[in-house]
Amino acid sequence: MSALSPGVFRRRGRLRTHSATAAAGLTKALNPEESCRLASTRTAAHMSQPYSIFSLVRNAFSYHENWGEAWRSPEPRPFYDVVIIGGGGHGLATAYYLAKEHGITNVAVLEKGWLGGGNTGRNTTVVRSNYLWDESAALYEFSLKLWENLSQDLNYNVMFSQRGLVSLAHSAHEMQTIRRRVSAIQLNGIDSEILTPAQLKAWCPILHIGPDARYPIVGGSLQRRGGTARHDAVAWGFARAADARGVDIIQNCEVTGLKVEAGKVVGVETTRGYIGARKVGVAVAGHSSVLCGMAGFRLPISSHVLQALVSEPVKPVLNTVITSGLVHVYVSQSDKGELVLGAGIDSYNSYSQAGSPPITENVLNALTALFPMFSRLRFMRQWGGIVDTCPDASPIVGKTPVENLFLNCGWGTGGFKATPGSGFVYAHTIATGEPHPLAAPFSLERFHTGYLIDEHGASGVAH
Repeated sequence: MSALSPGVFRRRGRLRTHSATAAAGLTKALNPEESCRLASTRTAAHMSQPYSIFSLVRNAFSYHENWGEAWRSPEPRPFYDVVIIGGGGHGLATAYYLAKEHGITNVAVLEKGWLGGGNTGRNTTVVRSNYLWDESAALYEFSLKLWENLSQDLNYNVMFSQRGLVSLAHSAHEMQTIRRRVSAIQLNGIDSEILTPAQLKAWCPILHIGPDARYPIVGGSLQRRGGTARHDAVAWGFARAADARGVDIIQNCEVTGLKVEAGKVVGVETTRGYIGARKVGVAVAGHSSVLCGMAGFRLPISSHVLQALVSEPVKPVLNTVITSGLVHVYVSQSDKGELVLGAGIDSYNSYSQAGSPPITENVLNALTALFPMFSRLRFMRQWGGIVDTCPDASPIVGKTPVENLFLNCGWGTGGFKATPGSGFVYAHTIATGEPHPLAAPFSLERFHTGYLIDEHGASGVAH
C-alpha cells in the first residue's frame, strides 16, 4: 500500500469545516449564474497539495498525520453546467478532462455509493490496444498513450505496469486468426508480434508448453506495451485531479429520475434533492439502460455478470498477462502477489454482482491446465461486475435522442483499459455538443445505419 500516493488514506471519516458549511449554504441562496461564478472563484482558490519526494519528506516529520484530503466532500449545489452520473473511472475521467481540456469546472460527479465501487473496482485491470478494426484500434491506442503518462499527468501513482500481454493459440486455425489480427494491428501502427512456442516459453517460463499439455500451445501474439494498472488508484487519481480543478464529487447521491422538458434534459432528481444542469452525461456501465429508461428511450444493450477471482498471495512468479481464447482464461499477478483471474460473461442477463459457480470452475480448470504449478493454490475471494454489452461488442459514446443528454456505455468487458481515452473523447463530446473524431464511429446511430464495429473476438478473448 505504500506505493500508493499519500493522502488517500484520509479520504473517509472527515468533518466539513464551518467555512465549507457556510459556503454550501451561501451557494443554495444563489441563482444558477451566481452559482457558476462562485464555482469559478472556488476553482482558483482550491488546489491540492502536490505529491512529490519533498512533500513526502516534509510530512515524515509529522509522522504523515497532516496530509490534506485527497478530495472534498461538498454538498450538492442547485445548478451545474454539467452533471456526470457515475463516479467510476469513466465518469471521473470525463469530469477531469472537461476541466483540464475545456475549462468547464462547474461540474458535479454524482455517485450513488463510493467512488470506484462499481466496475472500476471489480475488473481485472488489463490494459491493451490490440484490437482488430480500425475504429477500435484508434480509440484504444489513444487511450494506451494516455495511460503511459497518466501518473505524471494526475500527479498520482496509478501503478501502470507495461509487463506485456500474450494471447495464446492452441490450434492451426487459431494461429491463422492471430496472424490476421497481428497484421491488422501492425497496419494501424500498433505494436504486436507473433511468438513461437519456444519464444513463449522464454517470455513466460512457467507456462506449460510440453507435448503432454492438455491444450497444446502452437504459438501466440504479444503486445509488449500492454499490461495492468491499479484500479482503485485510477479512480482516486482522477477524483483528486478533478477536485483540484474545482469539480464537485458527490458520493452517496443516487439519481432517481431525469427531468426532461420539451425534449431537453434540464436536471436530475437525486436522493439528496433536485439538481439543475445545462448538460447531463451518463456513465453508469451496466445500469445505462435504467437511466435512459428514465429519459424515455431504450438502448440496444444487455447487462451481464462478469466474474473475477484472486488467489492467496505468493512471491512474484508471473511477469506478464496471459490470455487464452480457447480455454477462456486470463491471468496476471498483482503487486501484492495475488493471481488475478477472469473469463467471459455469464450467459444470462443480471444486475447481480456475484456470478455462477460453473464459470469459477471453468476458470480454475483452464488455469491449472496452462500452469500446473498453480494447482495447489488457494483462492481467497470471488466477485462480479455488471457489464453492458452491445450487439457488436463495441461502446456507445455520443448524443442521445434527448437534447443535452449524452451517453457513454456499452464497453462490455473492455471498459477499464479505455478509461482515460473514453473520458477524453466523452468530455469533448459534452463540451462541444459534437462527437470527437475518435468517438464518431461509436454513436448510437450506427444501429440504424448498420455500420457496426464487430469486436466480439477482440484479441481472441472477451475482456
